[in-house]
Amino acid sequence: MASMDALGHLGVRQTSRGGELRVWSEHATSVQLCILAADDPSWITETHELQRNRFGVWRTTTRSLTPGTRYALRVDGPSGPTHAYDPERLLLDPYARGLARTPDGDWRAYVQDDAFDWGGVQKPRIPLDHTVLYEAHVKGLTKLAPELPDDLRGTYAGLAHPATIAYLKDLGITTVELLPVHQFVSEQRLQGQGLVNYWGYNTLNFFTPHAAYATRTAQFGGTGAVLREFKGMVKLLHEAGLEVVLDVVYNPTAEEGPEGPTTSLRGIDNAAYYRHTPDGDYIDTTGCGNTVDFSRPAAQRLVLDSLRDWANEVQVDGFRFDLMATLGRDANAEFDPEHPLLRAILDDPALQGVKMISEPWDVGMGGWQVGHFPAGYHEWNDGFRDRARAFWLTDIGADRSHGSAPEGIGSLARRITGSAHVFAAERGPLASVNCLTAHDGFTMADLVSYNAKHNLGNGEDNRDGTDNNRSFNHGVEGLTDDAAITTVRRKAMRNLMGTLLLSAGMPMMTAGDEIGRSQRGNNNAYCHDSELTWLDWHHEGWQQDLFRVTRRLLQLRRENPALRPLRYGRWGETVPNATQMDWYNKDGEAMTMEDWDSPEERTLQYLAASTPEFEDFNRILLIVHGLEVEVEVTLPAHEGVVGYTVLWDSSHDDIAQVEPHHTPGETITIGPTSMLLLRAHD
Repeated sequence: MASMDALGHLGVRQTSRGGELRVWSEHATSVQLCILAADDPSWITETHELQRNRFGVWRTTTRSLTPGTRYALRVDGPSGPTHAYDPERLLLDPYARGLARTPDGDWRAYVQDDAFDWGGVQKPRIPLDHTVLYEAHVKGLTKLAPELPDDLRGTYAGLAHPATIAYLKDLGITTVELLPVHQFVSEQRLQGQGLVNYWGYNTLNFFTPHAAYATRTAQFGGTGAVLREFKGMVKLLHEAGLEVVLDVVYNPTAEEGPEGPTTSLRGIDNAAYYRHTPDGDYIDTTGCGNTVDFSRPAAQRLVLDSLRDWANEVQVDGFRFDLMATLGRDANAEFDPEHPLLRAILDDPALQGVKMISEPWDVGMGGWQVGHFPAGYHEWNDGFRDRARAFWLTDIGADRSHGSAPEGIGSLARRITGSAHVFAAERGPLASVNCLTAHDGFTMADLVSYNAKHNLGNGEDNRDGTDNNRSFNHGVEGLTDDAAITTVRRKAMRNLMGTLLLSAGMPMMTAGDEIGRSQRGNNNAYCHDSELTWLDWHHEGWQQDLFRVTRRLLQLRRENPALRPLRYGRWGETVPNATQMDWYNKDGEAMTMEDWDSPEERTLQYLAASTPEFEDFNRILLIVHGLEVEVEVTLPAHEGVVGYTVLWDSSHDDIAQVEPHHTPGETITIGPTSMLLLRAHD
């Protein structure tokens, strides 16, 4: 089996002798390049036979491969249960950097023109501890934005419009994490139902921007126009100091299961690119029909080359890997944290300084791998999500129903301080990507408004989507005019947002949560490209209040390094860029085991002091109270602390009327189910 380096350059590149095409196929017996007519992509004007080297790389050179030229592959090979060769089928080059749709719905590759003037604009390179991710859909973010011209709404150019950038900067996030923008298509099942794949987790090609997110001007603007619009978006966001992270889907592909469409990898070398049983059945660890076999160097190289292209040619700042446990499965389909691909992504000189974020699971055997990825990856932390939701929502529901919450506050405290019980000490708290919501699941507003999913519009009789939402409707399912319920729901959202943004780790917000966006209880809205999933930019008063609260929390995170340590502290030591922690109960005394574990004692005071390396010393006091009754709290007397100033209180939309200044030993009243952040003064 050839190594990754032995494969050399793949795809099309320009040489002094013309365009050189190189394609890898281990089992093919012939590979043919078809040059297609410019005005009829089904008409073949030239054919060129590729020659194979000893590493399975097929190559040819022709002066016909110039920017704008449409081309396809025809591949023949052996028959058998793991092969899918058809010498008449026109296939996409896996390395194609330009794609165009034919009138009858097929796809054709073209040679890309990637010229672009970056004008000296550099990547912002936001430090990890300052990074705040904002997961957004390119179309959904701006489709309804009233300040944008009609032709820019829902496009790459719309995302980079001054009005959009101003909104993001005003909010205070640092990094836009875009749902998939590799060219994707809707699954055959969805097309048959008259639905679409809105999220984009069905990749057709790993090198090409999704054309439908470009303006019509770019879509019909000729060779390179869509790519230039994408690069222009990145450039303008970078000029504004905002990073761009891409959600990338290298498993599964749009070829789906064995009966799915054959567009590229399956027709080039089904046996080598996909995992099979000896009988030819697909081994599917993604739940979507196929699994690329990343134990093979050619498949590993495909991912690395794609990442290099986006990180360097397109200048994106990072990647979030969908179902990344699948990328780390060996020849036996078992997860290996030292898998060659996982290591190569981190060690590649062309990818240094690029943020690498893992969704650390898939649906295969041993698929849950949270905390097991190598140092250098930042992992979605489902434990943080589940415990924070339970503490503020289902525990409160249980307390109302049964008179007692199921748990005390200890497990939430571990999450707030960086999940040291999950991630190895050398990785530190920033290995944890803290999120309470994402594209997949309830929005934050729906978490506090629905006890169950409402997915009938998805066409699967409400069977799809998780039933384990850890949500609580606070007394009524869905929308209500009951002021008492809406008041407590809005406070619950403030508590959730406060937990997310005041915890150690790298926070990820979902676009629209800052203004209470609802999907009417749909927790799997992947197939809805409509106002159900687009952000509504007309905000009611309470939504404006929630936006201001979120903006304030982000400001407090920036201003208080004690909230965002880079390293875990060690007892009895001063660790640079860690946090020295002291824990107190509601009486201002050291926490006991009963205080940690008792469902009746769900109140703590967390005093955190930074250990400065690059910033000034900082100490904060975070008070968390998780019962629906007021509680009297005695502020802790700690050596060197002479006073406290209230910075935020989730009991209020606006703390202007709250008494800000307090002293150690003073007793204050904390509202039901609430959080307070105070700055400690020395």
